[in-house]
Amino acid sequence: MSLYLVTGGAGFVGSYLVRFLLDKGESVRVLDNFSTGKRENLDEVSSRVDLVEGDLNDPEAVAKAVRGVDFVLHEAAIPSVPRSIEKPMESHEANATGTLMLLQAAQAAGVGRLVYASSSSVYGANPELPKVETMRTQPLSPYAVAKLTAEHYCMVFHKLYGLETVALRYFNVFGPRQDPNSPYSGVVSRFIDAIVSDTPPTIHGDGEQTRDFTYVDNVAHANFAACHEAAAAGGVYNIGCQKRISVNELWNTMAELSGRHLEPKREPARSGDVPHSLADISAARRDLGLDPKIGVRDGLEKTLSFYIPSPQ
Repeated sequence: MSLYLVTGGAGFVGSYLVRFLLDKGESVRVLDNFSTGKRENLDEVSSRVDLVEGDLNDPEAVAKAVRGVDFVLHEAAIPSVPRSIEKPMESHEANATGTLMLLQAAQAAGVGRLVYASSSSVYGANPELPKVETMRTQPLSPYAVAKLTAEHYCMVFHKLYGLETVALRYFNVFGPRQDPNSPYSGVVSRFIDAIVSDTPPTIHGDGEQTRDFTYVDNVAHANFAACHEAAAAGGVYNIGCQKRISVNELWNTMAELSGRHLEPKREPARSGDVPHSLADISAARRDLGLDPKIGVRDGLEKTLSFYIPSPQ
């Protein structure tokens, strides 16, 4: 049994990872300041989790969190392009400076490996598809810049200080516990909010922008493999399904699955958004054994059933 620290463990992906690890019989500690994470996301497992309440930029809290830890799954972030455009310094401090603080503490504590949750947003304006880890990054938002900066810090700590790190570039992760009420939530959770409240969803732009939507369970398997596969140390990997659909198609699928056929409201495209995104996951298949078993439609069914339980 190993001890895993999940930073941001009360958030969407973090709370899923906590349950994933507990189901595997591992020991789990969570570091969270609850600025975006929710206590109720951990309610049903709170007795099985060691919770450190604190901020990534608090050296005392971070040192306490990494003490005796074998692996760190670093999910803590302010995960929003629009919010980073409004508050770039806040985004940098949470996503870049906070990661540097964690890396320093993990290295000093002798942590075995740190797996960092990066983002497909680092590719930004580069129009080439699919996205390959070796292509030029052209971030379009402070959020993407901070994520890329933290990636570079991870690689430096691996090469310079001997702390094993792995960066995973997530592509549009969705699933249960993704906050649909946040103004900065992802499109899937915003569509769920529209379905639950029976109000028309909002689609920015013409809706033909495409994304590689990735169910959270696929991400959990990738994180676990990234902790243990020797070949992954020092690597950067795309985590997606290598399939893409448009936002319009996403809504039509969710409307069909839920039986809520609402006509979307159209609004202008948002600044900082990229038009198309698609992951090449060849490297993750090779080094992490990534095999996305749950596709978009099945993932949407599972997610919808979490928010809209079937009548008994």
